[in-house]
Order: sequence, then structure tokens, then C-alpha cells
Amino acid sequence: MSIQNIKVIRVHQYGGPEQLKLEQVECPKPSVGEVLIRVHAVGVLPTDCKIRSGMLKDFFSVDFPYIPGSSIAGVIEEIGPDVTGFKKGQAVFGQSTKGAYAEYITTSVERLALKPDGISFDEAVTIHGGAGSAWAVLFDNAKLQEGQRVLIHGAAGGVGLFATQLAKWKGAHVIGTASTANVDFVRSLGADTVIDYTTTPFEEVVQDVDLVIDSIGGDTLERSWSVLKRGGTILSLVTHPSQEKAQELSVRAEHNIARPNREALRTIAQLMADGKIKTFISKTFTLDEAPQAHELCQYGHVRGRIVFHIAD
Repeated sequence: MSIQNIKVIRVHQYGGPEQLKLEQVECPKPSVGEVLIRVHAVGVLPTDCKIRSGMLKDFFSVDFPYIPGSSIAGVIEEIGPDVTGFKKGQAVFGQSTKGAYAEYITTSVERLALKPDGISFDEAVTIHGGAGSAWAVLFDNAKLQEGQRVLIHGAAGGVGLFATQLAKWKGAHVIGTASTANVDFVRSLGADTVIDYTTTPFEEVVQDVDLVIDSIGGDTLERSWSVLKRGGTILSLVTHPSQEKAQELSVRAEHNIARPNREALRTIAQLMADGKIKTFISKTFTLDEAPQAHELCQYGHVRGRIVFHIAD
């Protein structure tokens, strides 16, 4: 491959969005079990902002300088040793294990799936960290079944909008919370009931729920205990729920860290290509607009996912 240097975003110290620096580095080479990907799109995840700010430094260590991000979609440029099932020129999406805010990245093929022709790179990049997280929490962890009642907090967010659609696809009764501006949007995703959390405390109108998916934490999580039926489950995407409280109420409560496998990624992508679930992109940025993207992700109220559009 003739490419020598590539543009990347690197972070040299914890801090605000201004710590995202556009730099040039040597193009990486794929190691055993890896491929080199020409990146077309990158998802901007809330976790990216938390890592950059230092909020997660007690749980997630980084070696400075580092390249942020994990959700990628692009085309395989080069195959490393001992790689099977993939070849140069294939369009793929999934998770990068070595950062994502770059023109080219290397990653293990274990975290990749082929992109269907029916979805764009920008759409595909919303699957890992969005639809993939929703799938893992609903089906791999909670084992959601048809007819169960699920309460989804932040149902218009990057994970919530997929959790709402996937739970409905499975045949569950879906209750979503959202701001006034997003009530109609969440209803359009298929939610049976939408609660405007700015006007109505959800615990006053919801009861006997089998599953709560919490992407908010804090007071929202604490108020969610009362709506669970005995034997129900709370899965939080942001914090560790109290095990003492769970035992007291005879429910299960976990911090969900499950990741979707390749088959789940394929299934989600095909559902998207077939029009059975929809993705929503709040705004696209170029790589050199990384600080603005993080500013919006960290402080703005966005519907859906923020995406870096890097190549066509």
C-alpha cells in the first residue's frame, strides 16, 4: 500500500472538546487477525466524550496520546496474517479496538460484520454502540420475550431509539420516556405508550414492568425501582444499580456491559436494510470538526447519532 501518512484525531490529556487535535501519523499495518480499513464513517458516542474528559479514568485507562472512538464503517484496504472470511474491497462495519477517529484504522476481524448494500456507511456506523447495545441489553442480557412490558428511558437517544424499535419487533409492550419535543418521534418508532418526563413523573403512570432500560442514571434510576414487578430486571447503561435494593425487592439489577456478537450485527443490519428498523443521524461532521461534534454530543440534546463522515 502506497499510503504513508494519514489524518487522525488524538487526545494528549484529559479535558474539554478542545483536546481533540487533528494530526498526521504513520498509516498503521494490520497484525495477525486484523485488517486495515479505509474509514468512511465514525460514530460519535457519549462514552467517547466521557473518556476524553476523564470521567471514566477510574474504570477505563488510556495511554496518551490516544485516538478516540470505536464505532466504524468502511472498506477493507489490506488483510493481515491469519485472517479468514474477509477480503480486500469488502464494505464492513463494527468496532475498532484501536481508536476510530482516523482516515485508516486497524482492528480485529472478530468485531466486524459485512455491510449490506441496502444501507449507507453513515447508517451502518450507528449500529455498534447504538443498535448493537440495544440488542445486547434486550436479548443477550434480559432475554426479552413477546408480551413482556419494557420501560425505556431516553427512548429518543442513540440507544433508546433502537431499543424501542427492537423491543416492538420482538412483540413486547413498549413504554418510552422522552422530552416534549420527542414524544411524537418516539411514538413513530412504535412505542405503545410515551411519557413526557417534563410534565409527568413516569412512576405515577407505569407499573408491573418486566424490564427497565436505564440510560439516564441518578434520580431516574432510583425512581424506576417502584415500577418493576417482582422478579423483574433493571439494566442500566450508565451505572451500577444497588444490589441491596435489588435483593430487597426481589428483582435483578445490573450495569449492562454486554456487546453484540457478529451474528447480531448482521441481523440488525439486515433489519435496517429491509426497512424493519430505522436509524436516525442527528448531524454529520468532518474529522477536523471533532471539537464541535463533541461539544454537541456532550452538551446538546440530540435525537439519534452524531457521525463523522470521512469518505464517500
